[in-house]
Amino acid sequence: MSDDHTHVQEFFGARAAAWDTKFPDDAPAFEAAVAEFGLHPGDRVLDAGCGTGRALTPLRRAVGPSGTVVGADLTPEMLARAVAAGRDRAGALLCADVARLPLRDGCLDAVFAAGLIAHLPEPAENLRELARVVRPGGRLALFHPIGRAALAARHGRRLTPDDLRAEANLGPLLAGSGWRMVSYADEDARFLALAVRQD
Repeated sequence: MSDDHTHVQEFFGARAAAWDTKFPDDAPAFEAAVAEFGLHPGDRVLDAGCGTGRALTPLRRAVGPSGTVVGADLTPEMLARAVAAGRDRAGALLCADVARLPLRDGCLDAVFAAGLIAHLPEPAENLRELARVVRPGGRLALFHPIGRAALAARHGRRLTPDDLRAEANLGPLLAGSGWRMVSYADEDARFLALAVRQD
């Protein structure tokens, strides 16, 4: 994906209206990933690159009424679809670039990022920005509702050794960006890497 924000906005903006109907069966995978993430009532969590907000409702259930849920996305059309689906009731929506978040240092307990990492123009720097807004010991979930091989097949391509989400590549990338990977799952039905913010 290009690092040109206009291109990213055009790509996702053109697909926003049909996004949820294109992937109608993803809800259980989002629910399961959020459940495995280990959030607690009262936690403050960011859905980074939230798109149409499919993770917002399970995130809200996980943190409860005393918690804070924020969804940030670069594409206004995606956020508009989140509002149309009523998902803004689960969390505040923010039109923002996750590479430059308008949030204070250490203000969050966790970041959930579904399908985001492949669209980061500078992955190490961008993951460092996510680390900046999370307190030491806070958590990161990099999620996709299908695994790497299934996703590659969907896009008509083959997996290569330099795939950013391969465990051998992702671990060092996270370690160099302020995170420590604590679990990694790459299965047909999901991709989920969990990491902890280092001191």
